[in-house]
Amino acid sequence: MTRFRHALTLDPGVRDLAAADHLLHTLAAELALTEDVFGCTHLVRGDRPRVAVSLSLPSRPLPHTVRERLAARGFEVTEGAPDELGRAVLYPGATTLTGTVTLAELLSRSAITRVTVLGTPTQPAPHTRLLTRDHVRPHWHHDELVLTTMPAPADTLIPFEVPNPTPCCADH
Repeated sequence: MTRFRHALTLDPGVRDLAAADHLLHTLAAELALTEDVFGCTHLVRGDRPRVAVSLSLPSRPLPHTVRERLAARGFEVTEGAPDELGRAVLYPGATTLTGTVTLAELLSRSAITRVTVLGTPTQPAPHTRLLTRDHVRPHWHHDELVLTTMPAPADTLIPFEVPNPTPCCADH
């Protein structure tokens, strides 16, 4: 679990990813976190399913002031991450992934190291365009930040995760 060696975890009791994403963005702004911070969501299963969030730097611990400021806001802060499979919301280069970008641009601008396409065993070409929908959420996989995509019209790709998913049973 190299990536999360210096992680702090908060378990704010939120039940959905959108609320956890919002919390991470709010914390990044209020704590003035630097662009090299990784903010991830982690699904916590069991008798009380919820979403925990982690904050980490790749090579050193977060400053003690971050932990103190989180505790002052009423968060219980623990060392480490709940798992190795975080879904990255905050990561280096995330803010540059808007509109349409090529995969080569995505890989050079951000901490994402690999792109996969659902149902395809081969890597997509670097010139392939990605319609980001301004919502790019890669996952950690074997200490590598991987974006899963799916085919879209006109030989483009879109991130597998949609920005505003329809809740289950929304039509009931």
